Amino acid sequence: GSLAMQLIILTATRTSEVIESKWSEFDLKAGLWVIPKERMKGFREHRVPLSKQAVAVLAQVKWDNKTSAFVFPGAKLDKPISNMTCLAALKRMGRSDLTVHGFRSTFRDWAAESTAYPRDVCEMALAHAIEDKSEAAYRRGDLLDKRAQLMTDWADFCDAARVGAGVNSADPVA
Repeated sequence: GSLAMQLIILTATRTSEVIESKWSEFDLKAGLWVIPKERMKGFREHRVPLSKQAVAVLAQVKWDNKTSAFVFPGAKLDKPISNMTCLAALKRMGRSDLTVHGFRSTFRDWAAESTAYPRDVCEMALAHAIEDKSEAAYRRGDLLDKRAQLMTDWADFCDAARVGAGVNSADPVA
């Protein structure tokens, strides 16, 4: 659960996107995760640039899990962990005041208040749909290179927050 939480935080993705993820979606060498449109809220494929910290989490998971197609298998290897697993990790930490989805909001607040990244880059990182139908018709790119730098900066910020909180960067934190 704590490793799933770390990936949720580092990628600013939804809980279901992480817990239902399969190894076939990841290219760890390229630092890229492609979430199929069938698993996305907006029913559009979403490419997620992976920071070195996110790749390290996945490498740790892969070491522990060599038998399931799911990155985070449940008690039955053909099923993923429950979304309650991540919530339970927060409760074990004594942080029942937090929600898993709240980390996406934290990411968005950080991006808006602490960086100069354009709104479009931040919204695409969250896989939010473009509200304006006319603009959406002309926007075909996904700003992957700019989002990769954003996610690297976010992961570095998270690392700094862990060190500032006195947490060993090698310890899993949910």
